[in-house]
Amino acid sequence: MDPFLRKLGIELPIIQAPMAGVSTPEMAAAVSNSGGLGSIGVGPSDAETTRQMIAAVRSRTDRPIQVNVFCHQPAVADAAREAAWLARLGPEFARYGAKPPARLTEIYQTFLTDDAKLTVLLAERPAVVSFHFGLPARERIEALRTAGIALLATATNLEEGKAIAAAGIDAVVAQGYEAGGHRGIFDPTGPDDRLGTVALTRLLVNKLDLPVIAAGGIMDGAGIAASLTLGAVAAQLGTAFIACPESSADAGFRAALLGPPAEHTVMTSAISGRPARCLANRFTAFGEGVERGAVPDYPIAYDAGKALHAAAKAAGEFGYGAQWAGQGAPLARTAPAGELVARLRQEMKRALSDRPRDRCA
Repeated sequence: MDPFLRKLGIELPIIQAPMAGVSTPEMAAAVSNSGGLGSIGVGPSDAETTRQMIAAVRSRTDRPIQVNVFCHQPAVADAAREAAWLARLGPEFARYGAKPPARLTEIYQTFLTDDAKLTVLLAERPAVVSFHFGLPARERIEALRTAGIALLATATNLEEGKAIAAAGIDAVVAQGYEAGGHRGIFDPTGPDDRLGTVALTRLLVNKLDLPVIAAGGIMDGAGIAASLTLGAVAAQLGTAFIACPESSADAGFRAALLGPPAEHTVMTSAISGRPARCLANRFTAFGEGVERGAVPDYPIAYDAGKALHAAAKAAGEFGYGAQWAGQGAPLARTAPAGELVARLRQEMKRALSDRPRDRCA
């Protein structure tokens, strides 16, 4: 077993992605009980909800778990831009007999400034805390480390990977452009190299002196085995778990994931204000015509996105949901999370044993 996996206390090189809004304590516990690393995403949650979610996982498992937080820069409100955005969304709301909100708000706080959530994490001490969208201040990192918590952070390019290494984080999650959900890019207004999982994983493995976890487009044991061959110590899978019964994905999301819509995913900022990979739907189609800079800051824009989804869903239309999914979506399966991990384990072992042997003398 890789020393890093031994340090985490997990048996398999399989990490269930945190997926805030879709992962649940039931899912995380099932994955951890099966030998992987189960995860919950608490980026949108306040401190008390975070505490309750950790307790809910621990009531179902005594194995290690990962808790993921969002480290985005605080939103900059712009009343004129937000009003223009609501006006632009007006006709979409009107399709379903609804009106957009009168105003938009920053619907949740970044971990960069959330002292209460930090206090909960230090008290609860999950085995792993991971950072998405950037890194918190060094004092927060050191406080978590002193509490005995292993730390992960997402990188989408080498520069971010180097920053993660310099901050003393224990391992880096190499998020390829194939990955579903929000890009972990530190600066969403800057250029994106759009590195795929294979290239990014190899780049980070070769250039950084810390363990690398591959993420993006990995849906089965063969993909996990390929990640290990690239030099990763583990693979993180998200979309692979969305169709599990423990997921909180709604009926519309599940139907899209298990049907023809899964064959098409796009990167969009229209739903939340940050780039994220989503199943192509009515909201992503609307977003195709939106110029850069028109969408309010994340997560202010998400306030509007969630309201539009709720209005459409109430009328039976699921096409405005944040149906975050990676490019491997057509490979999704409906097995319970624990059963899926068992299948992934078997597939991974088969793929590794079937690799051609080196026949050089």
